[in-house]
Amino acid sequence: MATAIIILIIIALICIAIRRIYRTIRFGGSCCSAGTDTERKIKVKDKKKANYPFSYKLKVDGMVCSGCVRRVENAINKDGELWAKVDLEHKEVNVLAKREMTREDFRDLLKETPYTVLGME
Repeated sequence: MATAIIILIIIALICIAIRRIYRTIRFGGSCCSAGTDTERKIKVKDKKKANYPFSYKLKVDGMVCSGCVRRVENAINKDGELWAKVDLEHKEVNVLAKREMTREDFRDLLKETPYTVLGME
């Protein structure tokens, strides 16, 4: 029984490593080196919260550093009608929106990044 548990743990670690290698190859470099120096922050032009009648909380997988925060916020903020703020500790993105959004809409916004929308409130 103990041997089976050890084997399962080793398999899980190998799967995590393979996923990390895949993302590094597909999206270039490690997440910690991307997004901080090379990517400029996209600033939201309309900072009046009353203009954003919709509010969403996304659970996003894959964020580990400030570079990840910048990449996720930029991917969402470039839309122009959205205002994203990442909570890295909880792996959440709080989004204010001027229009109604679906989980698929957010997945489409993040499709060019290595991050995955796991849930939406």
